[in-house]
Amino acid sequence: MNAQTRTHRARRSTRAAATALATLLALGAAACSSKATDGDDGGKAGAGGVKTGDGVTDKKIPLGALTDRTGVYATLGKSVTQAQQLYVKQTNAAGGICGRKLSLTVRDHGYDPQKAVAAYTELEPKVLGFAQFIGSPFVASVDGRIRSDKALVIPQAWSADLLGNPYVRVLGSTYDLETINAIDFLLKEKGLKKGDRIGHVYFEGDYGENALAGSRHMAKESGLTVVEQKIKPTDNDMSAQVVALKKAGVKAVVISAGPRQAASLVGVAAASGLKVPVIGNNSAFAPQLLATQAGPALEKMYYVSTPSLPIGDKAEGPSKLAKDYAAAYPKDALDNGVVAGWTAASTFGEALKRACKAKDLTREGVGKALLTMDSYDTGFGAQDFSDPQAPSSTESVIIRPDKGAKGGSSVVREAGTAAEAKDFTPGED
Repeated sequence: MNAQTRTHRARRSTRAAATALATLLALGAAACSSKATDGDDGGKAGAGGVKTGDGVTDKKIPLGALTDRTGVYATLGKSVTQAQQLYVKQTNAAGGICGRKLSLTVRDHGYDPQKAVAAYTELEPKVLGFAQFIGSPFVASVDGRIRSDKALVIPQAWSADLLGNPYVRVLGSTYDLETINAIDFLLKEKGLKKGDRIGHVYFEGDYGENALAGSRHMAKESGLTVVEQKIKPTDNDMSAQVVALKKAGVKAVVISAGPRQAASLVGVAAASGLKVPVIGNNSAFAPQLLATQAGPALEKMYYVSTPSLPIGDKAEGPSKLAKDYAAAYPKDALDNGVVAGWTAASTFGEALKRACKAKDLTREGVGKALLTMDSYDTGFGAQDFSDPQAPSSTESVIIRPDKGAKGGSSVVREAGTAAEAKDFTPGED
């Protein structure tokens, strides 16, 4: 890890979504209060002299996945889950890890806070950790319990509020860093300049507000003015937001929401004459949108800032994963949720392998093993997990929707970190 990355420290802040879940969290904690241990079953010696705990036996290593198959991120959740199921299948076919077979128990929370907390409460005592947990607000809502339970969580969420917990590890750059890198692209390659106004449409809660912090930082550093438009995950028509942004005279727009909101924003903007570049965070695109009425506008106006190479890239990692996934799920489209799922599962798997070598397959043992992974590359970019206070990377890749590309997107700028991001502390307001 370089010196600049090591300086990244998150300032823990209370977000609206986590506050709203406080009562529910208390109820969930009460429901699981009968658990007698602190997240470790005592580290009993198993096969090969390896200490085990929390569901691990001589034959299996159980993992959990808290996904969204029916809510705002249903498309992402399906791809993430199937990619992780593919990883488990391939790993088991190769003999498993530490002489044990992996299992993945999946629960759909539908991007509903009550279901998310209930699913965590149900699965936590049964699994070693979680290779998937979609939704920054939901992960944040059980942060205290994760610290106590010591179950490693690699979420498909990139809020800086998740940093600092040694058992919740953000894979890739956080939303604020990702947004700084996105606006750097707009400034250097899309004509945005000092004195301009830039719109930012964002979900209320951890995700959107963390991304907005990146826009505010870049505005201060680059002489821009941010025109803010807060929305809810249930808001699908962006007509009112486009009217407001057009009236404000914005020269570009950042969107930190879901794929549906991005498609509506770009489609309405194009139809109303607001033909400015729009860039989204990694959660704000799905290639299925290219088949909608907004498809042509997305290809002309839309860009996405992501933490890794897209599934359609020609590099060895994406090429192999795309081939394997297509063979396993021939009826399903390729998208970058496949990358998110695979890289998280692979990262968890590598931590398990290192924990096995240390003869410690307890939760604490896996957490310690992850700290040794300071340059781990799944084939989509090197990641550094040696510092729990920092994301595993500060870089972003800029992609664009591309109907002719495998996976529906292609790279327009390789991985990089904006100068304004290098001295920025994730979690700053």
